[in-house]
Amino acid sequence: MTPPDAPHNRWSDLDRPPLNVTALRRGLLRPDSLWSELEVVETTGSTNSDLADRARSGDLPEGTVLVAEEQTAGRGRLERSWTAPPRSGLFLSVYLEPGDAVPVERWGWVPLLAGVAAATGLAKAAGVDTALKWPNDLLVTVAGEERKAGGILGEFAGDGIVVGLGINVSLRADELPAPTAGSLALAGAVSTDRETLLRAVLRSLEHWYGEWKAADGDAAASGLQAAYAAGCATLDRTVRAELPGGNSLVGEAVAIDGDGRLVLSAEDGLQQPVSAGDIVHLRGAEGGLT
Repeated sequence: MTPPDAPHNRWSDLDRPPLNVTALRRGLLRPDSLWSELEVVETTGSTNSDLADRARSGDLPEGTVLVAEEQTAGRGRLERSWTAPPRSGLFLSVYLEPGDAVPVERWGWVPLLAGVAAATGLAKAAGVDTALKWPNDLLVTVAGEERKAGGILGEFAGDGIVVGLGINVSLRADELPAPTAGSLALAGAVSTDRETLLRAVLRSLEHWYGEWKAADGDAAASGLQAAYAAGCATLDRTVRAELPGGNSLVGEAVAIDGDGRLVLSAEDGLQQPVSAGDIVHLRGAEGGLT
């Protein structure tokens, strides 16, 4: 490790080498690929903000990928901050244009689709069982406890949607931002090579996006709804939904409906779909509180 008073440079932590943008482009920017542009920047405030600004200006082709070695003002859901040491994770955003083929009311599935793609890609490339906490946290198990290792944020911009992913890859225990956080390394990943993981996530995202778009955005017909439910750690648990406006609802999470909403069954037996809000896992198969 470099002494604290040494000048910072992109090779200052040899355990965290910089991404090779040439190799990434060679592997991902194929003529038949969804991905059209890929840029890696040393640092930025937020990759989502950067791509959203370009989308609003009309200067952004579908399939653009922006990756940052470091984010200084990364954003999660509900405008929460997302920060991590340089090159300790994957910090990226992609721009997608479902277009007229997919009704706008189905575009809300895109962030959930990205969750399925990320979980699938990471499970294959890192060998870590990655689960989804509705609506789009990525969970791993560290020392027998569920920990948040990543998150996904989607926002409409221009003629499409920008989807940002933040994934903790090599964070050490003393670098975690909160006791509930985790990383792929702490979950026992067989690989923390960020280029391998990035390629796996983007290829998985390309696959699921293609299937969903070919089905006109029908989450059931494309298999997306079933895949999300199969990987969702929130289902079959008692949860508290902290809703916009300060209200809350407690019930058992019983389903993900066709609109991507979480369906809760309250004590009175009534079922209520939740389209937005914070979810707290109260009880589950392992009795955890997350």
